[in-house]
Amino acid sequence: MVSTGDSAPTFTATLGTSDHEDFDLADHVGDGPVVLAFFPGAFTPPCTSEMVAFQERLDDFEDAGATILGVSADSPFSQGAFREKHGIEFNLVSDMNGDAIRAYDLETDIPDLGLYGNANRAVFVLDDEGTVVYAWVADDPTNEPDYDELLDAVRSA
Repeated sequence: MVSTGDSAPTFTATLGTSDHEDFDLADHVGDGPVVLAFFPGAFTPPCTSEMVAFQERLDDFEDAGATILGVSADSPFSQGAFREKHGIEFNLVSDMNGDAIRAYDLETDIPDLGLYGNANRAVFVLDDEGTVVYAWVADDPTNEPDYDELLDAVRSA
């Protein structure tokens, strides 16, 4: 599992938009802290709550110079609809191949929801060099991170 002090694995994927824009994490490292918020699935209650909580605090994160990126195995279409429905203004990254999820060792199954090979809920903060300066992985995918603690980590990055 990726931990504080590790070099963050980079990955490529697709942005959750109708345009299917390519995404490369390496393009975002070096422009201020990067918050990678992995979540199991769009439109599920805990994931909606978490992504909406990030949106509600977006100004605080941006004032601290951070870029927030939500990452899930959902399709770009699903993520685009999710963003639109909930007014999410930060990018969601579609990791349908699971490359990022596996690179961060977050692959999990939630059979009760019919979710297999999805990301466990986790948040990583990367500094300008791509080093993980904060890592939180949920013991239970219904848990959410401590947003104040996370914002403090971003400010310190």
